[in-house]
Amino acid sequence: MDWVRGETIGHGSFGTVNLAMPKCQSLQIPPLMAVKSCGSSNSASLVNEKSILEELKDCPQIIQCFGSDFSFENGEKLYNVFLEYASGGALADKLRNSGNRRLPEFSVRRYTKSILKGLHYIHKNGFVHCDLKLQNILLCRDDVAKIADFGLAKKAGVKTEKVGFELRGTPLYMSPEMLAAGEHESPADVWALGCLVAEMATGAPAWRLSPGADVCRLLMRIGVGQEVPEIPGKLSAEGKDFVGKCFLKDPRKRWTAEMLLNHPFVVDHNDDHDDSVPLVEDTCEACSSSPRGPFDLSDSLEYETWHQIDTSSSTSPAERLRRIMTGPKQRPNWSVSKNWVTVR
Repeated sequence: MDWVRGETIGHGSFGTVNLAMPKCQSLQIPPLMAVKSCGSSNSASLVNEKSILEELKDCPQIIQCFGSDFSFENGEKLYNVFLEYASGGALADKLRNSGNRRLPEFSVRRYTKSILKGLHYIHKNGFVHCDLKLQNILLCRDDVAKIADFGLAKKAGVKTEKVGFELRGTPLYMSPEMLAAGEHESPADVWALGCLVAEMATGAPAWRLSPGADVCRLLMRIGVGQEVPEIPGKLSAEGKDFVGKCFLKDPRKRWTAEMLLNHPFVVDHNDDHDDSVPLVEDTCEACSSSPRGPFDLSDSLEYETWHQIDTSSSTSPAERLRRIMTGPKQRPNWSVSKNWVTVR
């Protein structure tokens, strides 16, 4: 496919996102796409994302993929993946543009139902997203929420062959079993969904973390303690019960995406409701901005996306969490050139 690279619309740990326009019109290819690009030597995550998106292409609640190619720009070989363009941006941007005030509950219900449909499809087809958060929910035409960014996704039930376990995702959305035992399965996505819903309902992350806070202590609370995030008090009774089903510490008792699709919180709502009027008035106190990427907890704190930790049978969850916070940095170099030329 011949195409032209447009303006940069996003940056991430795994590459840069630009607008892309095909030179020839086609019924299979839209006139405007998003292209995610990175150096070919660091393209494993993008290759994984493209492969998974091709298997999930029939779900309207998941961002579509239109193929991939390689290009040479500024002397570098790049791997490019062509994706559906979400004109409404990320759900995190919508929340931030609202002044970090809570979204109307009707909107929370509607977005949650769309996300749940996508999540159920992901799990039904044997995958785990591993990084569900507001930044990875994109708003497309007609304000439809779609799940994006499958760079950390994996096959369900597949464990790493390396010694230890790998830590995937964004800490404030991580489940207790992910932090304590390195379990990256579908219940972890449901826990993250609960964090996502709580954040939409309050305007702040489910786990409150102020600059300078003890992040290690917070991760210990999530992974080892009995505490769960506070359920938003201004949600309806159905909303509180829904979030509570996501925040069950034991992943075996946590509701599945399929079960949650039948919950009254997403079933019993009127599609004709005026979305501009909140169902419950709320002003969030001590709101903080949502993390912008993996291990981005605040402007003054930086953490790496990946850590490999020795997890011998004699190592306690608390000790494993200490090693997460003190282990050596092993961040891949995902940097790419900032001076790309137009691709033709």
